[in-house]
Amino acid sequence: MTGRVAIVAGGTGALGQSVVSRFLAAGATVCIPYAVPAELEALRARLAAAGARVHALPADVADEAAFGAFAKSVLDAHGRIDILVNGVGGFAGGDLVSTPIAEWQRMLALNLMPAVIGSRAVLPAMTAAGYGRIVNVASRAVVPPMGGFIAYTVAKAGVITLTQALAREVAHGITVNAVLPSTMDTPANRAAMPESDRRGWVPVEAVADAIAMLCREESAHITGTLLAV
Repeated sequence: MTGRVAIVAGGTGALGQSVVSRFLAAGATVCIPYAVPAELEALRARLAAAGARVHALPADVADEAAFGAFAKSVLDAHGRIDILVNGVGGFAGGDLVSTPIAEWQRMLALNLMPAVIGSRAVLPAMTAAGYGRIVNVASRAVVPPMGGFIAYTVAKAGVITLTQALAREVAHGITVNAVLPSTMDTPANRAAMPESDRRGWVPVEAVADAIAMLCREESAHITGTLLAV
C-alpha cells in the first residue's frame, strides 16, 4: 500500500486500531475521523512511531456535511483517497416488538448510514482517479439472519446490500467488498458478555488482515464479495 491514502472510519476503536496498524505496516498513509478524544490518545500511544503518516481530525461520520468536510481535508492535504474502510458500528439486543423505534433509528444511524455517507464522500475522487477500494464491516450474524437483536441484524443486512449494489454501480478500478466477522474479541464484548465462552471469538487482528487483503493492488478483481471471518 506504499503511497496509498486510506480513510479508516472507526479507526480509534478496537478493530479500527488494528486496521490502522496493518495499513501503516503496509506503507499507507492513514486518515482517521474521530469522535472520542480518549480513544485517539490510546491510538497515538500505540502508533507513536508512525509519525507523519497518521492524520486524525474530529468528524461525525454519521453527518454528511462533517464527513464531506473531512474527505475534502484529506484531498487538500494528500491529493487522493485510495481506500475507505467503513468500520463504525454498534450493537443492541431486542426482538421486533420490544425494540423501540428510536433504537431502530439508532442502529441504522450507527451501522448503515456511516457506510452510505462515507462512500458518497470518497467516490467522486476515486472515480476521477479510476482507482479505489471500499471495505464495509457487516456481521456474520446476518448470513443467515438471526433473531434476538433484530434492529442490529437488519442494519447490518443493509450494509451487505449496499456493498453488493454499489459494487455494480462503480466504475472499473474501484472495488466494494464487505467483511462479516462473528463475535470479535474486544474489551467491549468481554465486558458485555463476561460469562461467554470466548474460544470461538475472532481476534480483531484477523479481521484487519482480511480487510487489508481486500485493499491490496492485487485484489482488483474481487468485488461485491462477502468475506466471513
